[in-house]
Amino acid sequence: MAAEHLHGEEAIIQEYLAPLAAGFPGAFGLRDDCAAITPAPGHDIVVKTDPVAAGIHFFADDAPEDIGWKALAVNVSDLAAKAAVPRAYLMALSFPDAPTRDWMARFAAGLAQAQSTFGMHLIGGDTDRRPGPITISITVFGETPTGRMIRRGAARPGDHVYVTGTLGAAAMGLALRTSPERAMAWRITQAAAEASRARYLRPQPRLALRDALRAHATAAMDISDGLAKDLGRMSRASGCGAEIELARVPMDQTGAHAVAHDPDRWCDIVAAGDDYELLIAVAPGSAQAFEAAGLAAGRMASPAFGLTRIGAFTRDPAVTFRMASGRPLDLSRTGWDHF
Repeated sequence: MAAEHLHGEEAIIQEYLAPLAAGFPGAFGLRDDCAAITPAPGHDIVVKTDPVAAGIHFFADDAPEDIGWKALAVNVSDLAAKAAVPRAYLMALSFPDAPTRDWMARFAAGLAQAQSTFGMHLIGGDTDRRPGPITISITVFGETPTGRMIRRGAARPGDHVYVTGTLGAAAMGLALRTSPERAMAWRITQAAAEASRARYLRPQPRLALRDALRAHATAAMDISDGLAKDLGRMSRASGCGAEIELARVPMDQTGAHAVAHDPDRWCDIVAAGDDYELLIAVAPGSAQAFEAAGLAAGRMASPAFGLTRIGAFTRDPAVTFRMASGRPLDLSRTGWDHF
């Protein structure tokens, strides 16, 4: 039976998107041109936008529910790095052709699951039809106590460098998506391969670290374009450099096996995008308290959560990834760049 396509922007909005706004008074049921957000007394609104497009951030034939989850999660990850509480989001959808009812229902279901997990609501946006791939542009709104947003550029020489979770897993998942035969070459189990693919499809914003970040972090940002590029950004913004010990960089089973069989895969671990973990600077005197608070909060949200110190910020402006032998890693690329 042929797939049934939706006809009219109003049908898309009222049948599939308006239910995502239920419970947020300022969304007005998506029946107005604008929404209203009233921050809690003594709080700032933190805003971030990060669009995703088929062929760049996801495959057009990925499960629509996974596309919906990822579109929202990659934005919420930035709120997590700022120690912000997610409140609401706007979404603009661009389709080359009218979506089918099945695709739209599954996409909305993925968004519903994500926004329920993150504690927020859709409050407005737009839909249109234009040439090119499916594009989903989301703007998220979060709250922090006034003046307490964790900045990117406040790390200091001597601060410890921490990362959450494992790095490179999404890159390994993408590699297995495009070349499944690598699973045999890297000698990884089916379960490990599926876990890596899940990391690519469904990033997990580290919202549980909010209190630990507010209490102990000097700087933080999410790792969206790869550790090497994002650490470089944090270092430059802070006016310092960094020294990283590759032996400390946490990997999942797939990454560890891939590196063991092909050392060139180190570039994927530290320079590929889509990790959506947190990169955090913490003063040495706060490190013990931060680790205790961060691990307790993170493991309450996810029992397998990890928090790892991988190096330190330096006065020397260079950012160096040092191998176990002491030699610096020669990176052929430093991370994802659209241009």
